Amino acid sequence: MQVIDITGRCLRARSFASVWLVLALAVGVAAVPEFAAAQDAQQQGNPAIFQSEAFLAGHPDVRWRLQGLREQERGNHERAFRAFQRAARHADKPSQAAVAEMLWQGTGVRRDRALAYAWMDLAAERGQQTFLAWREQYWQELDEAGRERAVDVGQAVYAEYGDEVAKPRQERVMRRARRDVTGSRTGMAGSMLVVPIESGVGQTSMEASRVYDPRYWDPEQYWQWQDQTWEQMQQGTVNVRPLQPLED
Repeated sequence: MQVIDITGRCLRARSFASVWLVLALAVGVAAVPEFAAAQDAQQQGNPAIFQSEAFLAGHPDVRWRLQGLREQERGNHERAFRAFQRAARHADKPSQAAVAEMLWQGTGVRRDRALAYAWMDLAAERGQQTFLAWREQYWQELDEAGRERAVDVGQAVYAEYGDEVAKPRQERVMRRARRDVTGSRTGMAGSMLVVPIESGVGQTSMEASRVYDPRYWDPEQYWQWQDQTWEQMQQGTVNVRPLQPLED
């Protein structure tokens, strides 16, 4: 078994993957597979919760991240970029990193590597190792003029998308959505119908307490849960099998 450090420089070759897929290392396609891995980790146990209107109505960070991934899969790169930006306004670090990588590669948007660095610096704001590694890699590839411009444009990026302003936006939506739930004052007991966003998936009934678990709605617990998800993902390993010859 060969173990690859997923925070290392091998991450230059990467690909956007479906929210339903586990982490995969792809060669030569510019994007970010860790988003899918972290989303998969968040959804362990009951993916329907995280696709339901009950959850997404109060979590624009996840709603727009999912939309960005869907648009990316469909090849709608400009729409994906806009969706990731909307998620980024609600302190979603994976989406901020997606914006950075799309700017870096010029995918769905005009290529701007100085601005891309500013966005990846923002994604690394909470010290997550993967984003820190990508940020440093970006910095090494910028020339002196690019570095100066990155520092300059980064001021406006932080003013609009930094945690200091983005977290309160997310928290206001979570509190409002949680407060508007019928019966929330009694603690939400019993069953409820969860309707996934994707058409054709069907409906499922589950305990309301699972959807309204405090870790998804209490701001302090929510950010801890988000950060723990990424920490767990970063501690994983990737098994690399021996190369196999292809037949003609």
